[in-house]
Amino acid sequence: MTRTMTGGCQCGRIRYAARVDSDEAYLCHCRMCQRATGGFAAAFVEVPTSAVVWEHEPDWYQSSPIARRPFCSVCGTPLGFDFIESNGRMDLTFGSFDDPSGFRPVVHAGSEGLHEAWLDTKNLPRQYSAATESVASRWKAAGLEVP
Repeated sequence: MTRTMTGGCQCGRIRYAARVDSDEAYLCHCRMCQRATGGFAAAFVEVPTSAVVWEHEPDWYQSSPIARRPFCSVCGTPLGFDFIESNGRMDLTFGSFDDPSGFRPVVHAGSEGLHEAWLDTKNLPRQYSAATESVASRWKAAGLEVP
């Protein structure tokens, strides 16, 4: 089931192609990942480090004594996670893939930081960007359609 998938940052400066050998993804709830992404968890896809080809090398920062993270210094998009003493595999952020829809979550990592109330949100009202006037009108004023 190995396939090549593409992705990158929001502004388009950093692009990658990765050979992905599984449809598995995971959520990391540790405080480091929460801070690095600004979210309740980071969603990752693990891939062989050698399977990632960067069209433009990302910026990296050492987020702890044991890990570093690729990101875009222009738009701020977090792109992944890698242990400094790598085991030959790294993580790419789920949301940085051009089409992440084929991945499925299989495990919660860093569960000591897990916020239960954010896991089951199926009963929350859903708002769609194109139907939200405050969003849609701004895209229209910019001469664009809601992405």
